[in-house]
Amino acid sequence: MATGCVVDRVSWQMQRSGLLTATVGLIAQGETVASSTGAGTPSDWSLKRFGHFAGSISRDGSALGNVVSAEVTYANNLDRIETIRADGRIDGADPSIAALTGRIDVRFADQTLLNQAINGTAAELTFAYSLPSGESFELVAHAVYLPRPRLEISGPQGVQASFDWQAARDPVAGRMCTATLVNDVEDY
Repeated sequence: MATGCVVDRVSWQMQRSGLLTATVGLIAQGETVASSTGAGTPSDWSLKRFGHFAGSISRDGSALGNVVSAEVTYANNLDRIETIRADGRIDGADPSIAALTGRIDVRFADQTLLNQAINGTAAELTFAYSLPSGESFELVAHAVYLPRPRLEISGPQGVQASFDWQAARDPVAGRMCTATLVNDVEDY
């Protein structure tokens, strides 16, 4: 059993098909081998998963078209405090500068993202999922900056561009991002 856990990183990929799977990186203060659960008797849990087909990406409130795939990573960049202790545990994990980064691969159809990259301006990107039963998840990156991509024409399939984006703290919103989860769970 892991004790003293904090989340260091959460990431997921968006693509055309399949089920959404997020990867969560944890840092734990310590771990022990236990013969039974520390949470009592676990109950069955009905899992509802978002599918990639239920996802959408928008830029400044308008749907962003021609997206082939996307990656999103939120990292707390925790710094382990590894002091010498008799119990072998770490003292903790100090938060560092959080980062929200990712990549968007788009089929080149217009110059919206390219112009943003060239001009060095920020835009709001929203990554969202919703189910017909009412559950939804939305991550809004309030101020996203794009580097100028390398455009490669590799064949007759069209031109694709990859933008490795990075979010910054938006001075108007006062934060880097907002995550909203809507489901039928009252508390955790």
